[in-house]
Order: sequence, then C-alpha cells, then structure tokens
Amino acid sequence: MARSRRPGAVALRYRPEAPFGDAAPRLVAKGQGLLAERMLDLAREHGVPVQQDPDLLAALEPLDVDRLIPPELFQAVAVVLAALYKANGKART
Repeated sequence: MARSRRPGAVALRYRPEAPFGDAAPRLVAKGQGLLAERMLDLAREHGVPVQQDPDLLAALEPLDVDRLIPPELFQAVAVVLAALYKANGKART
C-alpha cells in the first residue's frame, strides 16, 4: 500500500519597495500536514490567493525560511506570481 503524503504549503513574499527591499521573492513560511492546512485556511480567511503547484512546492520545500528564491526557480515563481497578480486585479496591462 502506498503511503499518502501529507499536504504541504509554502508562503512567498515579493516586496521590492522599502522597507522590505526584496531583491527576489522570499520564502517566508512553510509547513506540512496540519500546519500546511492551517496556513491555507488563514490565507483564504484573509483573502490571500492560493495557487496549487505540486512541482514548485517540491522545489521550494527544501529551502530555509526567510531565504530569497534561488535564480533557478525565478521563472517558475514568476509564473505563479503573475497568475496571483492577475487574480488580484493587480496585473499591469
């Protein structure tokens, strides 16, 4: 019998303006199981868009919290951020 993997979640921030000054998106939280479920619940309760991408999740999970996303993941993260900005109506036309 295959063992079921508990759900995971990560949270990203990209705020290039002061006072944050992020040079790239930053991993600000991550969790598995009940913690991941709570992260997702809180995001939804506060109107934070949620994007499901198991491949990107697998690439981000090994990173340390409060670390900038490495350049090799920029393109994948940019696709997710573009979708979220569009969903929020913040996309520039």
